[in-house]
Amino acid sequence: MPNRALLVLRIIFLMVAGGLAIWLIKSYEMGNPPWLAGAVFAGVMATAIVVIGLDMVFRHKHLDTISAVYFGVVVGLFLTYVLGLALEPLPIASNVREAVQLVLGMVLCYTCTSLLLQTKNDFRFIIPYVEFSKDVKGLKPFVLDTSVIIDGRIADVIETGLLDSQIIMPRFVLSELQAIADSSDRLRRSRGRRGLDILNRLRANQEVDFQMHDRELPEFAGQAVDLKLVLLAKHLDGKVVTNDYNLNKVARLHGVGVVNLNDLANALKPVFLPGEMVDVRIVKPGEGPGQGVGYLDDGTMVVIEGGRDHVNQNVRINVTSVLQTSAGRMVFGKFDSRE
Repeated sequence: MPNRALLVLRIIFLMVAGGLAIWLIKSYEMGNPPWLAGAVFAGVMATAIVVIGLDMVFRHKHLDTISAVYFGVVVGLFLTYVLGLALEPLPIASNVREAVQLVLGMVLCYTCTSLLLQTKNDFRFIIPYVEFSKDVKGLKPFVLDTSVIIDGRIADVIETGLLDSQIIMPRFVLSELQAIADSSDRLRRSRGRRGLDILNRLRANQEVDFQMHDRELPEFAGQAVDLKLVLLAKHLDGKVVTNDYNLNKVARLHGVGVVNLNDLANALKPVFLPGEMVDVRIVKPGEGPGQGVGYLDDGTMVVIEGGRDHVNQNVRINVTSVLQTSAGRMVFGKFDSRE
């Protein structure tokens, strides 16, 4: 339906352009010489076609950018008109006054538009019955930390649609990530480059509302990156996405919501109840006598009583208990030779 409506709009636009061209030719008597009328008609129609072509090339238009340009020009023209009235009583020649007013109009339109473009994420322009504000998906934006970008799992989580909100990438976090990618240490350098690859993956995904935040708030002065991240999330009324335990605590002290990917991963691990039967491969002996150790597909550690003699074998165990620790979940089971 939208494509059909656009097609109708473009046809009407071409018809209006043709009518405008004919009106110009008749009103300004451009029929003599005959080629002038054809040139005017062709020029108007070519302009209309170029406008439609540009509209078709730039398909993805951001409402906040269009609104900022529109209101910037409107405010700039209004201020120009007011200053023009202020120049009327001055003993200035009319041509000089018009030139000054044109220059002021150009400067004011650019300044107002530039100001709104740089602050489009913060301003809310409200008139009766109509409100123009930034369209943000979800309830609260998510502000990414360096650790969670380097970890890489955030891209998979976002692509599942679980975090259906705007994703904010602060400029100071990107600078820290670039510094890690340029490190002389090979391991740090590879981690930093992995983080940059994850960012490019998020930016290239058309389904993700990914935004780079460039503005520096006054309260950022002299603060560490972690505290800047918390202050930015508080300013945007968003949440911090991180794997850093200390940043988690600092954010909660400031009353900022936190999404910890480690906690999320632990919450999504399958739950085993005592008495369930689980298939696992024993990879090494355990610390206790007769114990063997294996791992599930999600990395959960399984301690098997009576499994020491079955290292490098797939066995079926009976779950006896599950222990939740700070390092993750551990499953304890008992190997029964009859199984």
